[in-house]
Amino acid sequence: MVATTKNGSTKANKNAEVHRFSQTDLQHDGKPEKDSAMRVAIAPLRERVVAFKIIGTAPLMVCKFSTVKFDVMRQTQEAGSQKNSKKVRKARDFQADFEGASHRSRDGWYGLPAAAFRRGLIETCRMVGFKMTVAKMSVFIEADGYERQSGDPLVKLNVKEPRMDMRPARNANGSCDIRARPMWDEWSATLRVRFDEDQFSLVDIANLVSRCGSQNGMGEGRPNSSASSGCGFGTFRIVLDGE
Repeated sequence: MVATTKNGSTKANKNAEVHRFSQTDLQHDGKPEKDSAMRVAIAPLRERVVAFKIIGTAPLMVCKFSTVKFDVMRQTQEAGSQKNSKKVRKARDFQADFEGASHRSRDGWYGLPAAAFRRGLIETCRMVGFKMTVAKMSVFIEADGYERQSGDPLVKLNVKEPRMDMRPARNANGSCDIRARPMWDEWSATLRVRFDEDQFSLVDIANLVSRCGSQNGMGEGRPNSSASSGCGFGTFRIVLDGE
């Protein structure tokens, strides 16, 4: 328990009053009652979850950081100075790179990080002048499952087996590399968005998802890629009733 002193600081106080809230207290509408000594200034949270069926309007390419590469990096750092300074170039296993670049759930299905969709919605807010800091605390993506290795929340993709896409790519240090990544020409998903109704309306969220699909996109080579202007991949739209 915490009690406030005269100078505004706080200290532990075992004799402080404990108020036990009921569900009615927590659902107060924010307007003080005439006979109440407690003036409520913060209204209760009003959240809503809405589901959107989305479908890709361009191929989707993903590139999860491989667990194999992570293990090699960890072993190298754990070895420290004991690691042989001479670099030995091993044969590149592009099939292993390809298989390790996809997000798979504990149930085996393919997915995309829920955080990627949420980040896309938040970043799209800048296109309409809405504060991203407010959206960061108001918009969330409900997970369909969890990544089998990292445990990250995932949104399930409705896809068949991916094909391997191989193309040159630029590393962070400027050198050129070859990347083998999974790609789907056709893809869809059901996106469940949880949002604060005091900040967004249902129409706001629908328009935000629609803009995110066209202006931000998902995965590698998306329009709003942090490393380039994108390749035109990963865009999507909302599926309308009757389609």
